[in-house]
Amino acid sequence: MVKYAIESMVFLMAKYIPYDYNQNLMVVINFQDQLQAGTFEHALHYLVTEKLDLSIFDNAFKNDHEGRPAYDPAILLKIILFAYSKGITSSREIQWCCDSNIIFKALSCDSVPHFK
Repeated sequence: MVKYAIESMVFLMAKYIPYDYNQNLMVVINFQDQLQAGTFEHALHYLVTEKLDLSIFDNAFKNDHEGRPAYDPAILLKIILFAYSKGITSSREIQWCCDSNIIFKALSCDSVPHFK
């Protein structure tokens, strides 16, 4: 603490750790590590990835030679089911969660489907 005396009055100045909002930081996140065993999101990821046959959707997409690549139906299903389990039904809120929530990012492999 730093003491300042002004006309027989003593003021104590607190000393804080300096911080700077104008700095860059790179954080490495392994999405698989975020889906911890025993959690609902881990079970959801396992069921959709390992147990469901989603090949029925493959014939619906005719974009193998031209057109924009489609989002993987498994990823979309995981996002929707996890969002609904949390009471989130708004497509815009789901998009926001995919952009800002680490569990949504892990389930979607950091893809952020547009709400439209």
